[in-house]
Amino acid sequence: MRHEPGTPADARTDVAERVRQLIADAGVSQREFARRIVMDPSKLSRSLTGARRFTVAELARIADIGEVDAGWLLGSRTEPVAERPAPRRRATAADAAQGGRPLQIVRATVRLIAERGFHAVRVSDIAEACATSTAAIHYHFPGRDDLLEAAVRWCMDEDTARRAARIAEAHDVADELRQLIELQTPYTAQQRWQWSVWLDLWAEAARSTAVGRLHVEYYAQWRATVADVIARGVADGAFRPVDPERAALQLTALIDGLATQVLATAPGEPGTSAEDMHSALLAYVDGTLTIR
Repeated sequence: MRHEPGTPADARTDVAERVRQLIADAGVSQREFARRIVMDPSKLSRSLTGARRFTVAELARIADIGEVDAGWLLGSRTEPVAERPAPRRRATAADAAQGGRPLQIVRATVRLIAERGFHAVRVSDIAEACATSTAAIHYHFPGRDDLLEAAVRWCMDEDTARRAARIAEAHDVADELRQLIELQTPYTAQQRWQWSVWLDLWAEAARSTAVGRLHVEYYAQWRATVADVIARGVADGAFRPVDPERAALQLTALIDGLATQVLATAPGEPGTSAEDMHSALLAYVDGTLTIR
């Protein structure tokens, strides 16, 4: 069915076209642009094809990152691309380093979740951490749930990127598995608070909340990555002929259990250290997978 000009479908197409222009101007991939505006890449893709509407908060973040007036993005201003309105604000050096205000807000949220727990973080706490107002936070993320979901997605995207980088650096399939183990070992303060966030999300997953379900989906992807590495190791003759899915389940369970013990032990105190965890995991791989 053909829509007449001026209908919501036409307006949606116009907005999508302007967003495409911003992505092209940024010179980045659609996935990277989604990361910058803290949006699920699949949602961005559906919005660009007209299958879903951009939310007001998403458009606000797009305008912020693209440094354009929201009115132009929505079509209430008619200037062509070459004559876009002046940016609403000029990004500071700090914003550039953080990837823009939305990403700065999300990173502060993640840090506070790690420090205080998922349910103890208030929007006012986030505003204080970002040296801004709650109104500014709500400009980008209308509700607390929107912000918490964005924080979870950011953690997942960051972990996926680090995982891909580690695998790319590996010399062979056995080294790929060692790199993944190294990545999951909480040596640094940043790795410890990232693990703290994951542990809090597991509690959410146990309650079957929306964020928890998101974490369950992501965790299945992580285990599939480990299973794929093991399967290729079996095919290459580097690993014993084991069931990759079962072996991945056992290894990831061991990683989770040891990481929990490490986090329960203060650095420098008696207990399970990151070094202990790393040694135990390598010993497990050598004893159950590696062909000597």
